[in-house]
Amino acid sequence: MDHSLEGKAVLVTGASSGIGEATALALSKAGARVAVGARRTERLAGIASRASGEVLTLELDVTDEQSCRAAVAATVERFGGLDVLVNNAGLMLSGPILGADTTEWTRMVRTNLLGSMYTAHAALPHLLERRGTLVQTSSTSGRTASAGGGVYSATKFGINAFSEALRKEVTAQGVRVVVIEPGFVATELASHITDPSMRAVAQDMMSSIRTLEPEDVANAVLYAVSQPDHVAVNEILLRPTDQTV
Repeated sequence: MDHSLEGKAVLVTGASSGIGEATALALSKAGARVAVGARRTERLAGIASRASGEVLTLELDVTDEQSCRAAVAATVERFGGLDVLVNNAGLMLSGPILGADTTEWTRMVRTNLLGSMYTAHAALPHLLERRGTLVQTSSTSGRTASAGGGVYSATKFGINAFSEALRKEVTAQGVRVVVIEPGFVATELASHITDPSMRAVAQDMMSSIRTLEPEDVANAVLYAVSQPDHVAVNEILLRPTDQTV
């Protein structure tokens, strides 16, 4: 299969590290013109310097609906349209429900769920115009909830539900909706956890198995968006071979 995305216009959110960074570089290598958005804009310059093609760096806070709209508008202005949106921004603040700091719940809901919804909403008219593709980064936690991960799982279950509803609304108009559900990936995500016991559990899990690399997930995204227009890869679940949960 030819992975070329020559000339396609792509926006990747949460692109400053991990899966977002790897995906932006992979799509650029495949020929796409890529806009990379994140709050940590100082990290985006490094991506632009390593990319194979044209890159637009954008300050983007997905919890702010106007920021999402501005990022989409800037991408369209620079590239003349939008063919692919990769909604990747997210954080994982695992911890028990009893005694939880509920401000962390709000952060996860606003970032993981509302952020992806805001950006999808802003991008949808442009994706419809180009018969483009929306990629939603979910998780194995969007399929199975675990103790200590209730709210994170709720946001990922929400992404899956929103994505399936949107797919049914737009598939007849040629827009493809893809949900990527990775298991454990070697990223900084677990370092965001503030609960000491849950952070230790996550770190122990990550050190006890051969985790996925961000590039593994990026390759899954590339596979999905590189399919012929009549082929919609709606869901990709990928786990490390060693992961049992």
